[in-house]
Amino acid sequence: MALIRKLLRQKKAQKLQKKRYVHKLIKRTKKGIDPLDGSPQARALVLEKRTVEQKQPHSGLIRVVRTQLIKSGRQVTAFLPREGAEKHIAEHDIVTIESVHGAQGGAKGAIPGVKYLVIKVNGVSLEQIRRGKKQKPIK
Repeated sequence: MALIRKLLRQKKAQKLQKKRYVHKLIKRTKKGIDPLDGSPQARALVLEKRTVEQKQPHSGLIRVVRTQLIKSGRQVTAFLPREGAEKHIAEHDIVTIESVHGAQGGAKGAIPGVKYLVIKVNGVSLEQIRRGKKQKPIK
């Protein structure tokens, strides 16, 4: 058993010496796939508001926004948390999004394909705007 472990360790060390293998590893990591490029949050421009139907066995409509990330130009769909949040977001607003922390970096619960969550609108917390504690700045 110890000999096999030693051989596997040596093989891994040899692979890491090769540039091509290391580049392939980097591509497969989260930073290579993730639209946020490994960062916890990102700013995005709202393109449109949508409603998405939940997966079985749940029913109901979920409010989401289609956004374009400012730093990479990629388009992602972000979930609007709680009731009434969609009233405070308009097209062309700058929002801050973060991951919804689903299993293995994927979607959470019955929301199909939505991996991100809106937390700020024009630099102010969406929750504070929704509760009426702060007003949304006009840009």
